[in-house]
Amino acid sequence: MPRGAAAVFEKLFTPFTVSPVLIDDPGPGEALVRVVASGVCHTDALARDGDMPFPAPGVLGHEGAGIVEAVGPGVTPVSEGDPVVIGWPWCGTCRNCLDGQPRYCLSLGSLVISGARPDGSTALRRPDGSPLHSHFFGQSSFCTYSVVSANALVPVPDDAPLEILGPLACGIGTGAGAVLNVLRPPAGSSVVVYGAGAVGLSAVMAARLTGATTIVAVDRLASRLALARELGATETVDVTAVSDTVAAVEGICGGPADFSLECTGVTDVLRLAADSVGMRGTCALIGGAPAGASFSLDHMSTLWGKRVVGILGGEGRSPSLIGALIELNRQGRFPCDRLVRDFPLDKVNEALEASRSGDVIKPVLRMPG
Repeated sequence: MPRGAAAVFEKLFTPFTVSPVLIDDPGPGEALVRVVASGVCHTDALARDGDMPFPAPGVLGHEGAGIVEAVGPGVTPVSEGDPVVIGWPWCGTCRNCLDGQPRYCLSLGSLVISGARPDGSTALRRPDGSPLHSHFFGQSSFCTYSVVSANALVPVPDDAPLEILGPLACGIGTGAGAVLNVLRPPAGSSVVVYGAGAVGLSAVMAARLTGATTIVAVDRLASRLALARELGATETVDVTAVSDTVAAVEGICGGPADFSLECTGVTDVLRLAADSVGMRGTCALIGGAPAGASFSLDHMSTLWGKRVVGILGGEGRSPSLIGALIELNRQGRFPCDRLVRDFPLDKVNEALEASRSGDVIKPVLRMPG
């Protein structure tokens, strides 16, 4: 049983504490991954603050990347020593998994927030033997080791920079996948991205890889809007400098936009994103809002051919999306490394605050050793 360290989520609204932990050996169909780095995501803050019902005490983290340390019985896709990104869990047998959409696995709810394996057991415990809830998004990667279902692992090239790759499975992959897998803007189209954080800037970078000729980033932080321009936005809108955001967007696009992406999880912003597209336009909801959040739309303008769609995790299969983004980054066409700033594991609370305040686009925790 390996020994390690983890940022432990003791109870709601309290700071994480980095503590020693014991980690299970991998069981059938599982792998033990030595985590090199794990991205810090808005979803981790939602769980810590009770807006996503993950049980405490436990370990969060769901953007991990590392090296396979050991595999359990029956595991063949990965071997000891393989570098991997930890993707989302999926059952592999439900109709959505079999239809090539594992992001919408019918067991996803329990797989990401139950705090345990499907059989109810946990993979983490304190040195005194008391259990800690594990398997947040199937991984709980705010820990030096992660026990995961092997079918969630995405092997990556030996020379791939593991320290920046974990967020490709969630935050960065969510924004890029929504554009590349789902919206697929055609030549000459307009794309408006609400929220220039990690998800939104990833959507901007992905839109630049398409035929879209107008790419608008909307935010309230000048530093993020400046970065959006560097990463591919053709225009930006500072909401603190305009009285009517939708009118500003329409002025840039010459009318309603073809596509909008709501990346903040703020329901008032969602209404702006929906109002920014017109007949036959598509508004994509990809930001994470607190549990129980609701919104309203204008019925008539929505009825006239407008599409409002939810897109979870960028859709598609993890290996194809993550593999493509790694290669695009290597080619210099998807510079996601520009979003990342490292923090040591014992600075996890500072990393979450830097993300909340907007000081850092994508904090990534580097594991000791």
